[in-house]
Amino acid sequence: MSTKTSTAATLAKTLSPEDVRRGDYVAVLSVEYEWLNGNACSDSPYQEIILRACFRPRDPEPPLRVIDVCLPFVFVQPPQGLGHTIDIRSVRLARLDRNYARRVVRTLSKRRGKKQRPGT
Repeated sequence: MSTKTSTAATLAKTLSPEDVRRGDYVAVLSVEYEWLNGNACSDSPYQEIILRACFRPRDPEPPLRVIDVCLPFVFVQPPQGLGHTIDIRSVRLARLDRNYARRVVRTLSKRRGKKQRPGT
């Protein structure tokens, strides 16, 4: 019996909004936040009224499966739990390799199953 395992690393591909498809596994690469500048009282044309900051997730979520797309909104579902909507205008997504995502989901499901069993 011959078993082969691939040792080649795969890459996540950054997605533009129109490339997000139903059934994809995605991960959040960064989130952009916007707020009003409280010091923007002057009439200077160089004064920024809206401040923006881009952050990477500190604790990345497990792979999210795309359930439906209605741009700019994407409905995703984590391996366990309810789905939620992402506004893609403020989030940068990456498409994950399907085999990688399935292995992660399977591993997380096994761990969660062990934690939920009473008496173990």
